[in-house]
Amino acid sequence: MNTTQETVENPRQKPESTPASQVVKFGTDGWRGIIADDFTFANVRVAAAAIANYVLHHENAAAGVCIGYDTRFGSPQFARIVAEVLASAGIPVSLADGITATPALSYAVRDRKAAGGVMITSSHNPAQWNGVKYKASYGGSGKPSIIASIESYLGVELLQAAKPAAITEVDFLPAYIAAIEKFADLKAIKASGYRFLIDSMYGAGAGILAGIFERAGVPHAEIRSEHNPLFPGINPEPILPHIAATQKAVVEQHCDAGLITDGDADRIGSVDEHGNVVDAHKIFAVLLYWLLERKKWPGDITRAFNTTKMLDRIAAKYGRTLHEHGIGFKYVCDLMLEKDILIGGEESGGVGISRHLPERDGLLNSLLIANVMADEKKTLGELVAALQKEFGEHFYGRVDMHISDALKKSAVERAGSGLTQFAGMPVLRVETLDGIKFFLDNPEAKTKENAAETWLLLRASGTEPLLRVYCESCSPDSVSRILKQAQEFVLQGKAG
Repeated sequence: MNTTQETVENPRQKPESTPASQVVKFGTDGWRGIIADDFTFANVRVAAAAIANYVLHHENAAAGVCIGYDTRFGSPQFARIVAEVLASAGIPVSLADGITATPALSYAVRDRKAAGGVMITSSHNPAQWNGVKYKASYGGSGKPSIIASIESYLGVELLQAAKPAAITEVDFLPAYIAAIEKFADLKAIKASGYRFLIDSMYGAGAGILAGIFERAGVPHAEIRSEHNPLFPGINPEPILPHIAATQKAVVEQHCDAGLITDGDADRIGSVDEHGNVVDAHKIFAVLLYWLLERKKWPGDITRAFNTTKMLDRIAAKYGRTLHEHGIGFKYVCDLMLEKDILIGGEESGGVGISRHLPERDGLLNSLLIANVMADEKKTLGELVAALQKEFGEHFYGRVDMHISDALKKSAVERAGSGLTQFAGMPVLRVETLDGIKFFLDNPEAKTKENAAETWLLLRASGTEPLLRVYCESCSPDSVSRILKQAQEFVLQGKAG
């Protein structure tokens, strides 16, 4: 079952007179906006001033800040503006000299022992968006306390230094590439004889994996590696429908797997040798099983509230503690800083391995998928089939419903009203860690051995007229039916 999206019912609007300090709002690890609407040079300066004030008051400002940018329209210019604002306050800046993947920027922050980092990107969002991400000194997303502190400085005057600090242009890629090359066994990948299709979706990962494979002698082909800030015909998010070209190319070019990174290359998507989408849940499960079974690395596991329960079964087999947390990689990062965490991840393709960075890294994870295939002597499709056989068949789907705030509120209120049935099935239990999740008594599961639990999650966006509906069950048909009935339930609120 693949991720789907619904059409937009109502456009995003904002008052034209809203002050810049109120327009700029930092979410999980930064602020995003629509270019020339609210993502303007003036507002980027406001965000940069808040970051500068935070660094001056709470970090070792003399250690400087690293700044990178992706392939989006205006990103180099926006990055230069951030650099100038920080330098004017006396903070030394290392500014990327070219397009840089987000994990490379995060690696540079930690490797250089910088005070922090700023990445100009809007990740997987459509072409009209851009954003400012903040990376903390440990090389990952800022903790909620850090982001809250940055927000507290929005609109606060930034004092100018008597003499501006230097802005030095730096290539962050070589050190990062060397690090991930050492992390994976490229000799084994080459010896496997497997051929890989690489798709960077016109994003910041372009050329990186292809370059690594070229030097290592690994058979590969590459698509959508050219720089095009319009992301023609797609959003740079490694899910359907945006990866239909990858599915086709994998089959046509006789590849054993397709490895896909999003706009800033911190998330991963994949396609098996038959052109079937392998969702982020299965990618996470493949990596986890390999780390526990073959690498035998120590540590706990984390997963977001909307991820597959197959991870729980794998963790249980190896006696590992699994931490379930809210949706967003910030929770993974927090746990990695507090506990001995081996791997953690989220539904949207963000997976992090703490031995590398407390950060999502689509490029490293792509290399590791190739490494798993080489070690296990299985294609990607065969790896997934083996997991499904051992831990039960798990199928997943998601629908994004762009609906009015009133309809979104109505759906959440009705879902939380103590329902005993949903989608025509009895409700076994309800969990509300992050949204409303119904565990359902699915009669189809009783006909299958070791069937996946059936669950449905409704989660409302706090910032957009958007409701996300997630489902996992024991068959693709079951997922489709439940998602359809869930959408009907949501839209019933129109009558009210």
